[in-house]
Formats: sequence, C-alpha cells, structure tokens
Amino acid sequence: MTRPGLPKLIATDLDGTLVHSDESVSGRTHEVLARVRAAGIRVVGATGRGLRLIELVRQDIPSAEHLVLGGGGQVVDVTDPGRPVILRDERIDGAVLGDIFATIEAEVGPLSVLVEAGDHHNAPLWGDPDPAWKYPDLFEAKTRAEALAVPVIKGFARHPRHDVDALLVVARRLIPPRIASITQAGLGYIEICPPGVDKATGLAVVGAALGVDPDDVLAFGDMPNDLPMLRWAGFGRIAVANAHPLVHAMADAVTASNDADGVAAYLERLLG
Repeated sequence: MTRPGLPKLIATDLDGTLVHSDESVSGRTHEVLARVRAAGIRVVGATGRGLRLIELVRQDIPSAEHLVLGGGGQVVDVTDPGRPVILRDERIDGAVLGDIFATIEAEVGPLSVLVEAGDHHNAPLWGDPDPAWKYPDLFEAKTRAEALAVPVIKGFARHPRHDVDALLVVARRLIPPRIASITQAGLGYIEICPPGVDKATGLAVVGAALGVDPDDVLAFGDMPNDLPMLRWAGFGRIAVANAHPLVHAMADAVTASNDADGVAAYLERLLG
C-alpha cells in the first residue's frame, strides 16, 4: 500500500528527462527510484526506444517493473527480468507507411526516412543514410522498398528545409489519426506510429494490468511525444526545465533539467 497523498504509479520518459545529455543516469536518480519502489509506488519507464533496446532501458531504469517502449506501441512486463512478458505489440503495415511518406512528400518534397522493424538486441534502423541521425552505429542502409517490406514499429522522417515542429504540423494536417499517430521526440525527425499508439495508450495497458487509475499516476516528460502521457496522468504532470514549450504549457509544475536530476529532485521532495 502507498502512503496517503502519494501516487500509486510514477511514469517517466527517459531521454531528455531521466537521462543526462551524456546518456548517463546518476546514482542519485537510481537511489531515489529505488526509494519510490520501496514505498510501494510502481515505476514505469516510458520511452520512444523500441524492444531492440530493452537492455539499455533496463539499465537506465532498473526500478521499473513495466516498460512502455516504441512510443507506446510495445508494453513489456519485466517483473521477472529473465522472462519478460509482452503485453502490447502494435505494428503499422509497410505499404501504409510508404503511402504516408508519399503523401507528405507530395506537399513538402523528398524526405529522409528511417524505419524501426526489428526487435532483436540492438537491431538497426533501416533507410536513408543521413548525417543528421544521432545513432549511426545502429543503422543499416536500405532502399525504401526494402525497408517497407515488413510491418513496422515506427517510421521516422526528416526534411532538410523544414523544422521538425513545422513538419509535424504538416504531417498531422495530411494524415488523419485513424491512419497513424504522428509526433516528435527531439531527434529532428517526425515519428509515425500505428493509429492509437502513444505513451498514454501504452500506459493504459500497464494501468489495466496493475489496477491503477490514471488519477493515481504521476508523469514526467520533456518532448511532444510525452504530451499524451502527461495529459493522461491525473495525479501530476511534471516537465523538466529543458522541456519543449508545449510540455511546459501543459505541465502542472516544472522541475530542474535532466542534467540537474530534475526527476530525482522532484521525487525527493514528494517522498519527504
């Protein structure tokens, strides 16, 4: 049982929120999240990273017993680390994603695209070589036809002359939510997920499994892909100081930046 006045579940984004800019997570953060779990509060890591990076996710947030991955399309119960249980696995048909790329390109011109389709450890993304992509070590060049030959967890698209937020506005105008869920996570690319997939619907799977109501969930985030999760979490919506302006606008409170352990600082005050 959790203490009265505390949430029953804490969900946090990783990159840009819990994780430092140098891709580390501080000992302070690990210690505070362990205290949270010891207080009977469930911990969930909610990230755009897919199942292919689950070991890295578990390293960054070892206190979590459930993970929302792929921006919400994959949900995993890691209560038993040796036997993870997949609770959700949504995909978008490659041909549908190809049509989405083509529809956007008809308005803005050629896009640089990537797709995430593999689940095995450190599976590469496929698509167009692009120096703007932050993780070239986990990338394999493929033609668009090759990359879209299988169902896809998520597609990525970038335009050299459009700011990512501007491209996101265009993409959402052209592609209705019944076709795909489109967002951006701070990587310079829009991200195209299956319809109905976001961190809120992923967390709802966890909440249903645990019997936790949204009003008992506290969430932390920094980018537009966190907005559905923050909107869903009724106990509190917390932005880190380095968050996107749209996240600041939605937040109930702002904590310190990711590099200053903002999540840990907030939770230390909450736990007392």
